[in-house]
Amino acid sequence: MNNLRILPAVTLGALCALPVNANTKLEEIIVTSSRVEMPLRQVGTSVSALNAREIQALGFNSMLDVLRTLPSVGVSNTGGAGKVSTLRIRGEEGYRTLVMMDGIDISDTSSPQFLPRLEQVLSAGIERVEVLRGPQGLMYGADAGGVVNITTRAPGEGFGGDVSAEGGRYGTQQYAGNLGYAGDTVDANLSVTDFETDGFNARSDDTLLRDDDGYENTTVHGRLGWNVSDALRLELVGRDVEGKSQYDNCGFPRTDNCNSEYDQQAWRAGARYQGQRFNHELAYSESETQNRDFSDGGFAFGGEGKLEKWNYLGSFNGGEAMRLVYGVDLKTESRDDTGTNQERDQDGYYLEYQGEFSKRLFVTAGARYDDNDDFGSYNTWRVSGAYLIPASAGEVKLRGAYGTGFRAPSLYEIGYNNGPFGNGVELDAEESEGYDLAISWFGNNGLYLEAVYFDQTVDQEIFFDLQTFGGYLQGKGEADSSGVELIAEWPLLPSLSLTGNYTYNDTETSDAGERPRRPDHLANLGLNWQGFDNRLSLGINARLARDAVGTDGDPLDDYEVININASFEVIRGLDVYGRVENLLDKDYEEVRNFNSSGAAAYAGVRYSF
Repeated sequence: MNNLRILPAVTLGALCALPVNANTKLEEIIVTSSRVEMPLRQVGTSVSALNAREIQALGFNSMLDVLRTLPSVGVSNTGGAGKVSTLRIRGEEGYRTLVMMDGIDISDTSSPQFLPRLEQVLSAGIERVEVLRGPQGLMYGADAGGVVNITTRAPGEGFGGDVSAEGGRYGTQQYAGNLGYAGDTVDANLSVTDFETDGFNARSDDTLLRDDDGYENTTVHGRLGWNVSDALRLELVGRDVEGKSQYDNCGFPRTDNCNSEYDQQAWRAGARYQGQRFNHELAYSESETQNRDFSDGGFAFGGEGKLEKWNYLGSFNGGEAMRLVYGVDLKTESRDDTGTNQERDQDGYYLEYQGEFSKRLFVTAGARYDDNDDFGSYNTWRVSGAYLIPASAGEVKLRGAYGTGFRAPSLYEIGYNNGPFGNGVELDAEESEGYDLAISWFGNNGLYLEAVYFDQTVDQEIFFDLQTFGGYLQGKGEADSSGVELIAEWPLLPSLSLTGNYTYNDTETSDAGERPRRPDHLANLGLNWQGFDNRLSLGINARLARDAVGTDGDPLDDYEVININASFEVIRGLDVYGRVENLLDKDYEEVRNFNSSGAAAYAGVRYSF
């Protein structure tokens, strides 16, 4: 166990399924930074990505556990699978982060802060995830947490797919399948996942009922594409998620017999035209979410939310020295909280210039204008740059970005304060700004190293009054989050790879206190080996968190968690796999009085065709 304490010093992290290819790392295509495809060598912002093979190698059922292996990503979980969880990027709250699924904003407008419910997102059927860190008001209207962009499985040529079955501790079972077809004109993919677990006792202070708090999730996700011509493509995406969870400590009087039901139906229709110099994409998306909570079998509270978006994205290629990306976002959000109906619009317009000079210098500069029904207009902007320096053994990349953002108070925050039990406080929009500076090494031997310094602030931060429970208040100064990210990928041998990250994050509230549930130190360490002509894969990864405090200001648990996984291809297309999470059975709490999983083993079989 003592060896784990040096994780921040060695700055190594998340498990990688395959050795890094030095010739392709800089050419990896990134979409999320500017909403158009760009090779990594041109990107001046901070982006991390995992592909389907890496996600599958990690083995986690929840996308939250996958995401927490990436730099500067922290998660606070309240008692196991499906329980309310918060994802924080660079120390910012999850409701300041935009989460996209195949172009659909999956935020829950019925939740208090318009929160994306990532605890309801399973990893099965995911093709790729990109995480963009820092204020990203320019392209997305999102705030200081950044953007999580998730892409689901795309079909290969002809018919194909996979089916899998898995079971393990806590009565956990998961059945998943993907079926796809791709031809010259039409392609389609359907993914279905059914997950169920008995769970464990969610709260450590549940000493009377002491029941297991389980979770069920059924997710259906489909994509359909039609290549009308070489230039024109039409797409349709549909998604349905049903989640049921048991939890503790609810109702009046308090009880530990609590249940919640979550339902989200979402879809998106889009058309994309690719010309020689001009590209256009027009899409409409809609998501409806319903939450219902029950106490001792009786209805306690609930709400419904709806989010509608029209998006236009265009680009003009004027040569290496000039590329323009521009667009329009028209958004309508609404919620119904047991009879209280709220609705508002927000329209956004943006333009970004991209330039390339001498194949070494890449710059972007852009601005955005947003008009919100309740809070008026806001201007945000972002500039970034990347400069490549050739060296005999590789390339050095210097980059930096500065951006701003804003977040209008959610409909729930406004409604609560103006309700019968609210404090009547009138809230204003939060505004954010931040920058990062980085130096990276891309070695010809496959070694990749990066060091990043970041600093970002949120002005007039909105927070819930935990003293009187009278509603939401607003800080009078700036909340700050700054720190260092160290990232490494090292193919030690053709069959052996070592990768990792370490984040030091110093956070401060507007009144100079420490922001709760944000570890000062986060680190991941992973090692993967492949043998027998890549038929056998063995991996071990460890996660460390240090020096976080609770909402009461007292320290939370420091912890180190080790996970191991293995897979073996029995015959072509048939794999057996297994993993052990929390191998050393570490007992810790990420949120005060909420338990975490003990040592748990899982095994499964997967057939691909």
